[in-house]
Amino acid sequence: MRCRAVGSDRPALARCTAVPAGQFAEQVWARVPSLSVAADLPRDFTDLLTLADVDVLLAEQGLRTPFLRVAKQGQVVPERRWTGGGGVGAGIGDQVRDDRVAEQFADGATVVLQALHRTHAPVARFATGLAADLGHPVQVNAYVTPPQNQGFASHYDVHDVFVLQVAGQKRWRLHAPVVTDPLRDDPWADHADAVRARAAEEPYLEAVLSPGDALYLPRGWLHAATALGDVSAHLTVGIHVHTRAALVEQLAALVLDDPALRATLPLGTDPSDPEDLAPHLAATVEALVRRLQDVDAGDVARRLTPSVLSGNRPAPLAPLAQAAAVASLSATSPVRLRAGLRWAVRDREDDLALVLADRTVSVPARAGDALDRLLDGSPATAADLPGLDGDDAVGLVRRLLREGVLVPAASGTTDDGAARADGGPGSR
Repeated sequence: MRCRAVGSDRPALARCTAVPAGQFAEQVWARVPSLSVAADLPRDFTDLLTLADVDVLLAEQGLRTPFLRVAKQGQVVPERRWTGGGGVGAGIGDQVRDDRVAEQFADGATVVLQALHRTHAPVARFATGLAADLGHPVQVNAYVTPPQNQGFASHYDVHDVFVLQVAGQKRWRLHAPVVTDPLRDDPWADHADAVRARAAEEPYLEAVLSPGDALYLPRGWLHAATALGDVSAHLTVGIHVHTRAALVEQLAALVLDDPALRATLPLGTDPSDPEDLAPHLAATVEALVRRLQDVDAGDVARRLTPSVLSGNRPAPLAPLAQAAAVASLSATSPVRLRAGLRWAVRDREDDLALVLADRTVSVPARAGDALDRLLDGSPATAADLPGLDGDDAVGLVRRLLREGVLVPAASGTTDDGAARADGGPGSR
């Protein structure tokens, strides 16, 4: 496999923290919360979302569950209270009812717009860039809270978070974790008593976020937020981090091909008796250590590839414009890699395999240098491609346009206007 390395220029990350990227990676990431005030960041977040955008999403976009949640005093409001049918020609019963949402909001409920990276174009472009900058999948929700209200009680998330304050003010109270680096099967509700006790202590940090401020929270850190004098809205960017626990899962799957680790325990063994189990456990640990020493990183990487490639969808693709680009393609038509696309290239006996999240595209081995050129993220034309003649070069570009790997060079840009591309998880 091979990929394009992530560069040091990380514009989306720079919007979320005033800490320089290298320092953030070494001293903050996955360690401690970090607050950045608007004056130290490139700009505010109104290009991503405004309160007017929220009204449009709620009233005019035909949202359905689960793209919206409503919560009040720490409890989720049942969907039946704010959903209904859409009338003639749109009778599906789980559509967001703007009038009912208005009632809930006026009564103090928080509105949560979920997966904005799928429903709101400015946020989608930003999320594509941030996922490339971080190397981890991201999701984006928006929390809109009436004045003097709190949507959720103190809790923790099992993913890292950036909080980007869009409008109004919220007071945040942070407390140290009760579970270190919680995994997906460690929800806070399983530790509710410990969470309540910790939340009653003096906070690690208490701060008021104003428009343009940003806050980073590693997974596990307890937090609660209360809106102050006006309607408050913030974006919560959830970072679904790759963990060593995921490596352990793949290692466990790989080593089970060892007969010593598949063997049946002797007849009469009682695994619930520590004394009876001890010698068999020791033998298993010895066999496990021996087998783990032979595991190749490439084998683990190949097992992780599907989840890495499917972690985030790439930048939106305009179907009609894409079809027009295929139909009008010439040797001088500029194209570029689709922003945010995750890919891997594997050598096979007779060709190359371009591995995508949902399919594999076969490419002739002699087109390897041309494929490298197309996947490096910069604009290219068929005429630029090394190692292929005119017809073969145009054919390769046309094939990758049809597969959604390439887009016309004018598209596939991030929110700051700079084209970005993200490769796969390893090297060929």
